Amino acid sequence: MNFGFPFTVDATGRISASGGDDAIRGKMLQVLFTAPGERVNLPEFGCGLFNLVFEPNDAIVAATMEFTVGQALSQWLGNEIIVDGVNVEAVEETVTIEVAYTKQRDLSKQAVRIHFR
Repeated sequence: MNFGFPFTVDATGRISASGGDDAIRGKMLQVLFTAPGERVNLPEFGCGLFNLVFEPNDAIVAATMEFTVGQALSQWLGNEIIVDGVNVEAVEETVTIEVAYTKQRDLSKQAVRIHFR
């Protein structure tokens, strides 16, 4: 079991926990939504995805995001997942990131889709 993401306390006053697929997805979100330099004791951690928010929404930025997301997830979660592919779709003001991965533990295939504006 891991701490749930985002960190919360349940109605009984206990820290929420997650395991299995929820834990892996939570860790993926932590990597994607953390900017390098944001963690004091691990300044290299993160993806820097939000650094691209103010860039033009075009194919070049989409390709940059695909590479950045794939590299960060492989680096920080490489002992838990194998990144099979990252697809970034940029339409108007919305960006959709889909990460296809294989869990190292049981070799099952999974995918996570994230939308943001």
